[in-house]
Amino acid sequence: MTEEPADSGARAENPPAPSGEHEPWSGPEQEPGSPPAPGRSRRVRRFRLAAWVALVLAAIVVGASVMWVNGPPTEAELREKAGLFNKDRLRIGVKTDTPGIAFQEQTGRRAFKGFDIQIAYLIAADLGYRPDKVDFLAIETEDRARMQALDANGRFVGVDLVVATFSVTRDRQEDPSVGFSTPYLYTEQSVVTRSDYPGKITSLGQLEGKRVCTLGTSTSETELAKATRATVTARNLISDCAAGLENGDFDAMTTDAAILAGFVAESGGAFRHHDIALEKTEMWAVNAGSNEALRTLVDLALYRSYADPQDQRWEQAYQAYIDPLLPASPNVNVAQAEQPCALPPPVRRWPWERTLPVQDCPSR
Repeated sequence: MTEEPADSGARAENPPAPSGEHEPWSGPEQEPGSPPAPGRSRRVRRFRLAAWVALVLAAIVVGASVMWVNGPPTEAELREKAGLFNKDRLRIGVKTDTPGIAFQEQTGRRAFKGFDIQIAYLIAADLGYRPDKVDFLAIETEDRARMQALDANGRFVGVDLVVATFSVTRDRQEDPSVGFSTPYLYTEQSVVTRSDYPGKITSLGQLEGKRVCTLGTSTSETELAKATRATVTARNLISDCAAGLENGDFDAMTTDAAILAGFVAESGGAFRHHDIALEKTEMWAVNAGSNEALRTLVDLALYRSYADPQDQRWEQAYQAYIDPLLPASPNVNVAQAEQPCALPPPVRRWPWERTLPVQDCPSR
């Protein structure tokens, strides 16, 4: 009789694998509480780093998208809104009779030259216009707000910009037809007489009873009316005042020192320049009218000129046209030799495009 094995009725807990088959080895089991395997730990860290980078990039993209959609316009958008894309030539109203500032030579070419002319070229270049694509038109003082200038045929036509010794005042700023840029020159009011005038003029009040010529609708006419009861003659052209002073029709003429300095320098000693010690600063600015997009682009050009140390166009214009006037006007603050501070206008740019410094402008 054959004996059964002792555990013949018991089922094997781990039956052997079928012949020819082997279970894959997964390494020793990890004991509870032991640190994770090195390979698994590196994978987890890499995953967490990738997730963090993805979140940061997503936040940057979302933030930039919101800024790009809701932020200020780009320079290209401003050009389109200003109507420059299909505009072949740029019309700029300028003075034609102010030596050193804006003067039209009466030659065959009828070329324009002067400080204001160079500022106009500076702005035009940043707007995308070469000098040969800029048309200068003669504009008189009372037409600067209306932006109406005379063409070669003597007809009044509209201009895109006015760069014509136009001082910023509160009344002008409240005029809806005037859109001033940031200032591009600081000067002050002064007085010019013939060199044989007795004594020295230190205030407008000393012109009491004198025959005085100035520009009509100018800041000088307003200040003169406040300070004295002089016999005032208003002219459309300051060159008419200079001619009348030379001929003895007037005892004095008054307007901005930067304008008068050119006539003093050209007089060969016949005229004398007087500092009348007014605290008020005359701030010349460009008039872009109601074209707000164009005004912003003008501000951008002046800001770049001010903030970029490599951009010396303003300084070169001053040295070429105002510096030569100074010896004939000693002790007169003809014009400040530094470009007025300009802040960056609201133009949308990526951070890597913001290469120019932003500085606070001192309050005036």
